[in-house]
Amino acid sequence: MADIDIPPHLIELESAAWAEQQAGTLTYETAEAVQTAYTEHAAATDGLSRLALEMAVKKLVRHPEPDDV
Repeated sequence: MADIDIPPHLIELESAAWAEQQAGTLTYETAEAVQTAYTEHAAATDGLSRLALEMAVKKLVRHPEPDDV
């Protein structure tokens, strides 16, 4: 996957959603906020796929490399 510049607010939103999902407390509002942020950020960039962005953020949050933590 190509390097994608991921803003900190997306990592924070995905981390919060992942924590809620793991606890079984994920709300519609949290999930919608994350998806909206992905869509808005992808639309504001030149040609970045929303799906590629989402996959990159989820990988970073859910499966961090030792250098990422």
